[in-house]
Amino acid sequence: MRAGTIFRTLAFFGLCALALGASAQDYPSRPIRILVGFAAGGGVDSVARLYAAKLQEVLNMSVIVENKPGASELLAAMPVTRAAPDGYTLWMTSASSLVRGPGVRTDLPYNPLKQLTFISRVAEVEALYVVKSSLPVHSVRELMDYAKAHPGKLNYGSAGIGSSNHLLTEQFRLLTKIDMVHVPFKSDAEVTRELTGGTLDFAMAITTFATPFVKDGRIRAVAVTGPQRLAELPNVPTLEEGDVAEVKGLGTYLFYGLVGPAGMPAPIVGKLNDALTRIAQMPETVQKLKVLSMRPAMGSPRDFRNLIETELPKWKEVGKSVKISNS
Repeated sequence: MRAGTIFRTLAFFGLCALALGASAQDYPSRPIRILVGFAAGGGVDSVARLYAAKLQEVLNMSVIVENKPGASELLAAMPVTRAAPDGYTLWMTSASSLVRGPGVRTDLPYNPLKQLTFISRVAEVEALYVVKSSLPVHSVRELMDYAKAHPGKLNYGSAGIGSSNHLLTEQFRLLTKIDMVHVPFKSDAEVTRELTGGTLDFAMAITTFATPFVKDGRIRAVAVTGPQRLAELPNVPTLEEGDVAEVKGLGTYLFYGLVGPAGMPAPIVGKLNDALTRIAQMPETVQKLKVLSMRPAMGSPRDFRNLIETELPKWKEVGKSVKISNS
């Protein structure tokens, strides 16, 4: 290669590096959109709006939450995978669409490890195994026995095909060999509403929405996911405390995280991660998440990606028996 060519090549890459540095330094210079694949009022939406408001303060720029419910979050996911990797189009989502759906399903048109940039986890939440108040069951064992005695007669709700409560209930059905009918909705809030109305028999409902209705007796909790009992519901046992071995060791119900298109510049990812980490440690954030029965989560972009790489193979194993699709 001639000296002139080498010089021009080095100059080109030097200019690219300068441009990248400038883009990170100046970021954000216009409003940021955070897409949410659920209707307003759901768990992901609540987390997105909390962090968006704080990001707006920390970054001194408008951060807009845009709801695109339906199609198993694809209406939010696909615009992000196709967006310019400049940090202005992001997606607040959860384990449902980052590991569980992609692990179990073969019909999703995106690969999270290839088409997304992982910025940070932001929150975690547990779920309650809840039944309508008129159902004569008071434990996971009794629920399993009742379902086996009435095959195909019980229904359960979820926040949509491919959502965490859908996939985890399918996993629960598989592990316990029970037969229930799936009724999908567009948000966790709708699931809780229908359960309190008696049109649903069972749900894995996130604590955010279910806890108040358990407290006032409109629905009954038979177990809680996660490592310990809830302070708000001290009489509800964890799955680990029950006598159904098949459901022990399932761990935390759900994490939420912020992602963007693949190829986002590391300085921009770092700036967003730093901001989210700062927000997660704010007393106001901790308190507001507590009101939602959630807890803050944080970690580096590499930590986030490592989690996805670890969890995906587990759900691919589940996918060999649990078949999920939009059809």
